[in-house]
Amino acid sequence: MILEMKVPSPGESITEVEIATWLVQDGDYVEKDQAIAEVDSDKATLELPAEASGIITLKAEEGDAVAVGEVVCLIDTSAAKPEGESTPAAEEKKEEAAPKAETPKETYATGTASPAAKKILAEKGIDAGAVKGTGKDGRVTKDDAVKAVPSMGTPTTGGARGESRKKLSMLRRKVAERLVSAKNETAMLTTFNEVDMSAIFAVRNDYKEVFKAKHGVSLGFMSFFTKAVVRALQMYPDVNSMIDGDYKISYDFCDISVAVSGPKGLMVPIVRNAENLSFRGVEAEIKRLALRARDGKITVDEMTGGTFTISNGGVFGSMMSTPIINPPQSGILGMHNIVERPIVKNGGIVVAPMMYVALSYDHRIIDGKESVGFLVAVKEAIEDPVNLLMNGDIKRALEL
Repeated sequence: MILEMKVPSPGESITEVEIATWLVQDGDYVEKDQAIAEVDSDKATLELPAEASGIITLKAEEGDAVAVGEVVCLIDTSAAKPEGESTPAAEEKKEEAAPKAETPKETYATGTASPAAKKILAEKGIDAGAVKGTGKDGRVTKDDAVKAVPSMGTPTTGGARGESRKKLSMLRRKVAERLVSAKNETAMLTTFNEVDMSAIFAVRNDYKEVFKAKHGVSLGFMSFFTKAVVRALQMYPDVNSMIDGDYKISYDFCDISVAVSGPKGLMVPIVRNAENLSFRGVEAEIKRLALRARDGKITVDEMTGGTFTISNGGVFGSMMSTPIINPPQSGILGMHNIVERPIVKNGGIVVAPMMYVALSYDHRIIDGKESVGFLVAVKEAIEDPVNLLMNGDIKRALEL
């Protein structure tokens, strides 16, 4: 029996996906539920499992855009598994697959170069085949040679000068589209502040080991910032709102999108109803979502929605940046690296672990007063977490 495998719908409003990677080869024997391909939608990368065991025939190439419901492969379920053959895991198949040949640099079918043009091109270290001739029958003229420049303007040292061309994934193209849209369609501004992390350092130093031993997750910075953001959103509800045409939509819940880095690029899964979560609950949920993003198992539903975003560029060493709003949200908080700097406390100079924080916001819906007040509220909570985030009882807040 020949089974036709069709592209399942990865989520509402998604009509097509792109074959990112085949994890098997044409003619392989596959087991039921074995991951046979990774497919990109404009929201996530998902694995496609085999619907039955048998010999597979691929009907689409890597990079092909295929409609939901379209046949992408056939599985001959009557075929017997070859003797002594074991089906390797999808990850091993990927690692052992031979690398694809790079697309060669573009060359032009040109006529001959004039003697003067040849001399000029030789001095520049440029192959005449890489220059588009404007003379008769495509002849490269002296003027063409004078105007020709080495690729990317790099010095001509006679070394290798190859380049590759790779199509962006559907997810990366969608991210790019959304970023440009956010810049062009919102009145985006950014306000900055700095935060003294000493109080959080003290709490973590005293309780991180016992917290991890009891709950199985680390007591990181993200739970403090998530709790501080929730508090600030409740104080300044306009920041927890968004524009829909001529209307403002406000939310009485806080779904916090947390930007994490995955193998396919930036992912923004959502911590739902963060206002109801404890420190343990926030850390456990962020860990769960980050692992799913890293393993390519994150779903569209886990990244759809969100009322506010937190992005931590500090893990990569960023000192300061202006994060871009994640539309249709109206605000995003950017965290940065922690650096010991001299600051003034109680009239004296001390060294403290400091972090710059940035709030980018849509000025169409959030005024300067609200944006600055929101960021100050975050700063206050981070600098006094015991009183403002833990109600004065650290052990109870950490469920110890």
